[in-house]
Amino acid sequence: MSETYTGGCACGAIRYEISDQPMAMNDCQCRDCQRKSGTGHGSYLTFPSREQVKLSGRATHWDMIGDSGNAKTRGFCPTCGSPVYLTFSAMPDLFTVHAASLDDPSRYQPQMVTYRVRGHAWDHLDPALPKFDKMPPM
Repeated sequence: MSETYTGGCACGAIRYEISDQPMAMNDCQCRDCQRKSGTGHGSYLTFPSREQVKLSGRATHWDMIGDSGNAKTRGFCPTCGSPVYLTFSAMPDLFTVHAASLDDPSRYQPQMVTYRVRGHAWDHLDPALPKFDKMPPM
C-alpha cells in the first residue's frame, strides 16, 4: 500500500488524510481556476472515493456552476482563506484537493492540462503534457 496523502489549509484548521491513489493529476486553465488561484491555472489531484478521505475541521463552501451545467463546490478555510478541496454534484464519489494544500507538494505529478483553450501565453506549463480544450472523459 502506498503512503497516505495528507494536507490541509495554511493555518491547520482543516486537515485531510486520503488512503487512496489519485486517479488524475491535472493543471486546469479554466477561468474559474485562474481566478481562484490568482494565476494562470489551478493544480489538482482527484481521488476516486470520498470514503477513503478523512477530513477534519470545518470548511466554508462556495457552489458554482461549471461549463457542464453541474455544481462544483469549493471548500476553503474560513480563517486563513486557503483553498483545500472541491467536490462535484455530477460525480459525488470524487474528491479533489489543491496540490498546494498537500503536506508534501512534491507528490504532485501533473498528467494533463485541461481547458487549454482558456490558457494564457504567459502561463508556461510542461509542453510534454497532453492538453485538452475542455475536460476529458474520466
